[in-house]
Amino acid sequence: MFIEDDAQMDSFWVQSAIGAIKAIAFMYDIITLPVYLVFQKPWKRRQDSRRVKAKIITNDDNELTYRTTDPPRDVHVKMLQENIDTLEKVFNYVAKTYTSKRCLGTRQILSEEDEVQPNGRVFKKYNLGDYKWKTFTEAERTAANFGRGLRELGQKPRENIVIFAETRAEWMIAAHGCFKQAMPIVTVYATLGDDGVAHCITETEVTTVITSHDLLPKFKTLLDKCPLVKNIIYIEDQLHKTETTGFKAGVKILPFNQVIKNGQDSKYENVPPKGDDIAIIMYTSGSTGTPKGVLLSHKNCIATMKGFCDMVPIYPDDVLIGFLPLAHVFELVAESVCLMTGVPIGYSTPLTLIDTSSKIKRGCSGDATVLKPTCMTSVPLILDRISKGINDKVNSGSAFRKSLFKFLYQYKVKWVQRGYKTPLIDKLVFKKVAKLMGGKVRIIMSGGAPLSADTHEQIKTCLCLDLIQGYGLTETTSGATVMDYRDMTYGRTGGPLTVCDIRLVNWEEGNYRVTNKPYPQGEVLIGGECVSQGYYKLPGKTNEDFFEEGGRRWFKTGDIGEVQADGVLKIIDRKKDLVKLQAGEYVSLGKVESELKTCGIIENICVYGDPTKQYTVALVVPNQKHLEELAEKHGLADKTYEELCSSPVIEKAILKEIAEHARKCKLQKYEVPAAITLCKEVWSPDMGLVTAAFKLKRKDIQDKYQHDINRMYAS
Repeated sequence: MFIEDDAQMDSFWVQSAIGAIKAIAFMYDIITLPVYLVFQKPWKRRQDSRRVKAKIITNDDNELTYRTTDPPRDVHVKMLQENIDTLEKVFNYVAKTYTSKRCLGTRQILSEEDEVQPNGRVFKKYNLGDYKWKTFTEAERTAANFGRGLRELGQKPRENIVIFAETRAEWMIAAHGCFKQAMPIVTVYATLGDDGVAHCITETEVTTVITSHDLLPKFKTLLDKCPLVKNIIYIEDQLHKTETTGFKAGVKILPFNQVIKNGQDSKYENVPPKGDDIAIIMYTSGSTGTPKGVLLSHKNCIATMKGFCDMVPIYPDDVLIGFLPLAHVFELVAESVCLMTGVPIGYSTPLTLIDTSSKIKRGCSGDATVLKPTCMTSVPLILDRISKGINDKVNSGSAFRKSLFKFLYQYKVKWVQRGYKTPLIDKLVFKKVAKLMGGKVRIIMSGGAPLSADTHEQIKTCLCLDLIQGYGLTETTSGATVMDYRDMTYGRTGGPLTVCDIRLVNWEEGNYRVTNKPYPQGEVLIGGECVSQGYYKLPGKTNEDFFEEGGRRWFKTGDIGEVQADGVLKIIDRKKDLVKLQAGEYVSLGKVESELKTCGIIENICVYGDPTKQYTVALVVPNQKHLEELAEKHGLADKTYEELCSSPVIEKAILKEIAEHARKCKLQKYEVPAAITLCKEVWSPDMGLVTAAFKLKRKDIQDKYQHDINRMYAS
């Protein structure tokens, strides 16, 4: 009884305190509103957000084609004036223009030390120093020497070469060394499984592979599957000597710096590529089967770079933190834009990104704290984790702190939607959250998958920055649409770039038509200079997905979109993700997963729909921290993670949480999974259940868990 009275008393005091703060905020608003109105001009911000971004250029009952209303901007015009039509010309131009400015930065690892954790376990952690930089001139010279060093090894112009390494300065230098000799690079995700790596190497018939100290040991087994490989170049580790014995006889294994040294004394000249030459054979992550090699020409890459430069404001003092895979076209093009505009790139890894990252020694700063970047690229998976981290931090505080944060968050969202900024609250509250990424990030570009509207709003609000979402595919060199940074809406992907058109085409089977109200809907097609020449050695698939029309190359994306009144695209579905249930309702599996992933208890989820049944079911990988908290609530604190995943009590509790979260996300009743299975393993690329870009491999997941799916439907 006393405990209940105390709780009610606490609740009364919290509500009273928040009520008083609301009254103070109301008085503050009345006094300061005229000042903010004059200085912030909110009507201008609302106009900018609502402006029309694209117009219809052709239309009939089957299709609509949209083109941007924006003109090319300064950098785009400069690239046209300077006749920059290859990535090789980009590096030549920037080396002359930005000479001694910082170009590529690598954090120095001073030592690796054992650190005892509170639970007694010992982990190896890095003691890190400052960033060490190469200037634009040095980076260009190193790349040229590397390219000549490859010629000394017997590699010829227009012969494919594989880069299989983590994102780092040497990756970029190696790529540009290859471009200087007109050698197409084959990019392979560092997290791809052995079979996928062997497929990429053998299909492209390469004789030379560029890899890293950490990935080199894989080749002890891989070389048997790749008989043509004669040279392996490895990027050295800062601390450890690389073991180069025990590899297949006849294969030359040599360090990265040795190739550069060989190139310094070489007589070989550069062999500049042409715009139509292949720059990259970029393998897709393979969410629907074997990875496909996409042929990207220099002209394709330059086109998307021009489009990005027209959409994203870039300033002379900007700094980018690079940590996404460079084998992903989105990161490669974004970093190429930074090179073109003289923006320094400091490299990082997910293990050393922030102060609390798993490899950072206690008392040592994460990469973002040291670098203080102003720009970064990200994918929804990482942004969802940041968002959940913020929620966990808030929920672990007292009732008063929770209520205060909720009020201030809603207060900021309300005024931002009206076109105002909230400098006082930002300074007192949200700038402290922004310190997580070094305190200076002003813009994040998100790509690779749809970003949920909730995560979009929360990151933008709490980190005090512009979060702009783009849409594109490997097949369109990552180019298609990018949000206007002044757009105040969430969950949309922006208007078309200046280098391509967007077309909606009826998809009758799913009832998506350009005549639908209130907005036209249909399959998204992309046409323009950024569209790839097709798939490597797959003429049938190329003819199926690509076509020429009106002097433009077009790609059929398989995504379903709607274009809203201001010419902005919203991706609403994916052909392959659509399931028709027994009662005739269509469920978009991807949409449901994207919404449910924002639920704290869910680390990953795969929704499955059987067309002969009336409801969906789901396979859920639970978040360990939230699972332990839930276990404590239900008196199961002594159980292991595996035991909790098998517990009917926990399963029921999580199903209830999912249903509540789905209601908040406004999902239809038939979209919400009626049964779940908790998976004991975290899905990773080496398990073969997600791609290297962490997209679900539905078929593989279904095969692995078919027994559980049958059980869920039987129950």
